[in-house]
Amino acid sequence: MNRILLLLVAFVLASPLYAQSVGGSSLDVDTEASDDAAELLRQGQDLAAEKAKPFGANLFNGGFSNDREDGLNPDYIVQPGDRVSVRIWGATQFSDHLTVDPQGNIFIPTVGPIMVAGTSNKDLNQRVSKSVATVFTDNVRVYTSLDGSQPVAVFVTGFVSNPGRFAGIPSNSALHFIDRAGGIGAEQGSYRDIKILRNGAPIASIDLYEFLLSGKMPAVQFKDGDTIVVGSRGNTVEVTGDVSNAAVFELSSQSIAGRELMDMALLSPGVGFAGVSGVRNGKTFSSYISIAEFAVMELQNGDSIHFRTDQHDEVIVVEVEGAHRGPSRFAVPRNTRLRELLDYIEIDPELSDAGSVSLKRKNIANRQKASLEESLQRLEARYLTASSQTDRESMIRAQEAQLIGQFVQRARKVKPNGRLVVANNGDIANVMLQSGDTISIPSRSDSVLLSGEVLVSQAMLYKDGQSAREYIARSGGFTSQALEERIVLVHTNGEVSSGKNPEVRPGDEIIVLPKVPVKNLQIASTIVDILYKIAVAASVAVRL
Repeated sequence: MNRILLLLVAFVLASPLYAQSVGGSSLDVDTEASDDAAELLRQGQDLAAEKAKPFGANLFNGGFSNDREDGLNPDYIVQPGDRVSVRIWGATQFSDHLTVDPQGNIFIPTVGPIMVAGTSNKDLNQRVSKSVATVFTDNVRVYTSLDGSQPVAVFVTGFVSNPGRFAGIPSNSALHFIDRAGGIGAEQGSYRDIKILRNGAPIASIDLYEFLLSGKMPAVQFKDGDTIVVGSRGNTVEVTGDVSNAAVFELSSQSIAGRELMDMALLSPGVGFAGVSGVRNGKTFSSYISIAEFAVMELQNGDSIHFRTDQHDEVIVVEVEGAHRGPSRFAVPRNTRLRELLDYIEIDPELSDAGSVSLKRKNIANRQKASLEESLQRLEARYLTASSQTDRESMIRAQEAQLIGQFVQRARKVKPNGRLVVANNGDIANVMLQSGDTISIPSRSDSVLLSGEVLVSQAMLYKDGQSAREYIARSGGFTSQALEERIVLVHTNGEVSSGKNPEVRPGDEIIVLPKVPVKNLQIASTIVDILYKIAVAASVAVRL
């Protein structure tokens, strides 16, 4: 017991979780271990909604093709066709917008031609001023600016989505033109083998991984007729799991060290293991190894890696909700039991119903959701395959199918609470706590809540000795759609009972389920089963 008290004191004083309110989001701590790499990889693939995209695929989403760059950056090199604004005042006056001619000159009357092609934008004013000073040596001031650059057309080919010839300006980046071509092909194109050709000869090579990871990009000023060639994709490995960059990574060589791949994938905190699957010497293999072992492993083309936070934490976090005082979260040793922790949760005996404590557990909610989904799929299969003998029966089937389809849509939106009943007549089971558990302590209540197929859904004061049907009668009675033979009762401890007229306790909720207006007995039985599962898992009645 002392070890719990020490951890609680340290947690309350030092942990930022103490400051969070009861309504805060719960913490997910994965403590489930696995030693089967093939199963681990299968789970990772099942969790992925889409096939992993190449690393860097988000570069080409139209952002570069919509830029409005005008070539006025300081390092831009002036070339024929560019427009230059020149103003001279003092001993002589001149103001005009000049175009750089094919020889690379601009012509200023009284000064003559001035070679500006090959001059950087930042040096343009000095170059023109120097030439003007050879003619007017005194009392002359010069101001120049680059008004605009000559458009260029660049070919983009290779493994891009839409090869072609695209307009731009010389200072546009290669990404601009590749984006105009629809981006690099997801299945065939290379992000690491991109060449820029001029007159058929390469002038630059681009590895986009250098740009993505460190911002490096070769400075190329394009000329009309240049060609960007995107090569075919090289060797790849796929990364999934507890990482920030889940993607297909292209290798710069035949293999890659695990440590280098980890740097690109950005592992989540606490990742301790990696499942690796691939082919070696013509045979498939799979292994599940520690991160230290993975760091020195040589990965090859086609390998699949799934990183996982697969470890047992010594301390788990448990939430508390309902009628209690003090913090809403507690950090306790991982082998702590419920009654041990309850000793440290402060409650008001007059206001809290400590004998009706229950637990909400995520894996139970997941199982409830899976069971409900299985029943809904079975229902869909049955009503879609039901046959009809006559036209009238066919019309009835069509109406039923529409009704059932709407019911299935509503049922799929139900979120089970994952409640675990641990209290029975004030006796609380001393279950082992799990990370992410929520301890629910209800308030004492003198009311009974009615919902579902009753004329007036409301809360009533509890009266000793009254049955469920008496409460329903006081609430206006059943609706015409009520399933009167099976009344559901949800108790404050999470326990659920049902019957024609179950016994009611203070704080209970009476749920009246709807009738099933379907003639097919099998389908009707399945719907009743689903309605009951929803009432148990979420304490609600879904209308048909």
